[in-house]
Amino acid sequence: MTGTPYPRWRPAGMFIALVALTSGPAAAQGEEETIEPAAIEAETPAPTAEQLDTVQGVRNEANVAGQASQQRIDTLSDETETLFSKYSATLKQIDSLRVFNHQMRELIASQEAELASLNDQLERVASVGRSVTPLMIRMIDAVETFVELDVPFLIDERSERVAELRKMMNRADVTNAEKYRQIMEAYQVENEYGRTIEAYRSSLQIGDREVTVDFLRFGRIALVYQSLDEAETGVWDQANRSWKPLDSGWRTSIRQGLRIARKQAAPDLIRLPLPAAAKAGGES
Repeated sequence: MTGTPYPRWRPAGMFIALVALTSGPAAAQGEEETIEPAAIEAETPAPTAEQLDTVQGVRNEANVAGQASQQRIDTLSDETETLFSKYSATLKQIDSLRVFNHQMRELIASQEAELASLNDQLERVASVGRSVTPLMIRMIDAVETFVELDVPFLIDERSERVAELRKMMNRADVTNAEKYRQIMEAYQVENEYGRTIEAYRSSLQIGDREVTVDFLRFGRIALVYQSLDEAETGVWDQANRSWKPLDSGWRTSIRQGLRIARKQAAPDLIRLPLPAAAKAGGES
């Protein structure tokens, strides 16, 4: 077998034979023995096909086991990365919740302070109501007296408004705030009468006759009337608290004033019977 390549695979028996040779009497005596490669190859039997298949199977099993291990390592690596991402996201959520909880504590503290203030105000509502109710009654009395002493325009409407206010004061389902609002609204309506002009139709007792006339109110300065046939014209005399007839010279001016108040004509200067201004000291 001289000249053949040295085989890579050697059975375990070969190594045992080498150890036995080196540990023999010749070695103990320090004698050197040269073993020819050809003799070693001659003593070593060639591997059988069954042995090669066994080795190949072991190798394949090792490769399969290695692949399975690598897959488990990859799976664990992916799971670890996923868990780390979830952990990082959870930490961010915890930080956000910490800031949110701090803000909620501040808000709750503010709400508790507001609630305490409202409770204090509710405790004072009863005492405030006891002081406001007499004031509202006096305000209604003042409006009623004012209507009675004022120029007598829209008497039925204004008297009905005062009557409704008195009924409202006896209602338990209306709050004090609503009662006060409606009283102030009545004051505002009366205030508006002083700076507007108005024309309306109603009946008027003239002597022993009840006549349908057109009234012209110029603020609270003048209140005049004119019959539908324009035959009768008059003005309210506030000093004497009575109606005073006017001559026919006022007929055209009052007719024009009625048209302006009804928005049937453009605003213009008109002549109205106004009371003369009083001099200082009460002299007229």
